[in-house]
Amino acid sequence: MTASWRRLFQLPPAKRQRHRIHLVGIGGTGLAPIANVLLELGYQVSGSDRESSIRTEVLAAAGATIHLGHDASNLIPSGPSSEPDLVLISSAIPLDNPEILAAQARGIPVVKRNELLGPLTANRTVIAVAGTHGKTTTTGMIAHLLTGAGLEPGYIIGSSVPDLGMSAAGKSPLFVIEADEYDYAFLGLNPSTIVLTSLEWDHPDCFPTREEYQMAYGQFLDQLRPGGNVIYCQDDAPLPNIFQLPEESLAWSSYGMRNGVAWKVSSVEMSPTATTYGLHTPAGEHYDVQLAIPGLHNILNSTGALIAASQAGVPLTEAVALLRSYQGAERRFEIKGEVGDVIVIDDYAHHPTEIRTTLSAARAAYPDRDIWAVYQPHTYSRTRTFLGEFEGVFAAADQLVVTDIYAAREPQDPTINNLQVIAASRHEQAHAIDSLPQVLDYLASHVQPHSVVLILSAGTATWIGPELLKALERRNA
Repeated sequence: MTASWRRLFQLPPAKRQRHRIHLVGIGGTGLAPIANVLLELGYQVSGSDRESSIRTEVLAAAGATIHLGHDASNLIPSGPSSEPDLVLISSAIPLDNPEILAAQARGIPVVKRNELLGPLTANRTVIAVAGTHGKTTTTGMIAHLLTGAGLEPGYIIGSSVPDLGMSAAGKSPLFVIEADEYDYAFLGLNPSTIVLTSLEWDHPDCFPTREEYQMAYGQFLDQLRPGGNVIYCQDDAPLPNIFQLPEESLAWSSYGMRNGVAWKVSSVEMSPTATTYGLHTPAGEHYDVQLAIPGLHNILNSTGALIAASQAGVPLTEAVALLRSYQGAERRFEIKGEVGDVIVIDDYAHHPTEIRTTLSAARAAYPDRDIWAVYQPHTYSRTRTFLGEFEGVFAAADQLVVTDIYAAREPQDPTINNLQVIAASRHEQAHAIDSLPQVLDYLASHVQPHSVVLILSAGTATWIGPELLKALERRNA
């Protein structure tokens, strides 16, 4: 079976139910959407994670067998005859995990996402959304547009989107996927269309240099199927300036706010309730576009989505109309609630550019409110590598709270901390508070009405938002 596991994804629907795929780290943002697609395709799915979450609960309700904690017995709950056909592992799972070791000892294939995504999508027309920033929002927008147009695509999104969830197997050849560069996961894909939102060095634990990061994207572009398309944001991912590729080798579609792009954004207007802009197409047509989510970055994200949808067969007039109803993705400028004239927003921003962009969007949406930025630095390697880029990043915030660094998959490193982030930021109203419960207490006692609190975290600080709303309710009772 070791050499032939790919045949699992060539089986007709009636035979899939006899085969089980086990996912180690099933509750993570990388594996949970894949697990849902596998369930919808008719495979048996089991998996394990350290603790229960909304994602594991959703998967369990859909028919997956979920084990809390990692143990070799999770692999074969009913004896040797019940062993899975394949084990899929998250990049965050150490290779000495007991389930991985048990699978290897039994000769069960163990693969990562980059190995599985190719066979899983081999017979689909894949639209892959890549880039340092904006992948989730752009992927969600494309899935929203194609679904709204009745094209019934499959999709895998890095977060949950209202009315779509995080993934679907789909019924048409179209498959939209968030193409994650971490651990080279996107190199398993052979897309027909690539949407490249931005290109800025990230994940230094995986790509130690800027050149290695760009090289991975060059390899990804080489994965494009013959006759495929590349849709790229000239403002944030100027491909011709980075990769020495002959222009005739790819079908290029550039977009952005600068002159010289094929799809040109202009006449931007932003308010607390809506964002509007004009879109000029290569054919000389003009469209007035309206978004329900704020930020210049989302104007660019939506432009890439509109181009991809139109190339997939959705008339632009229809796509523009459908875009108005897109409400955003979980943890992407997600408004958690408002209590006592305090608005609480949860956002995934963790790279300096993302933080600056998100806070700029908040300032544009709420020009007269006090803005609190609560930032949980993500990984020691990223914080150290980009420390020099934090100057001025929090300028749009009136108050700044920086928590202890979230280590994620990395060992503790006492030589880098939140005080250094604050010093680098040069923010005049900054507070270092290590403990997340202490952060909650501080916010509950110091945030005043007519404020906006943004939780900026790709780690564990996201729970602060809902708890702060509860604390404000108690304070105002």
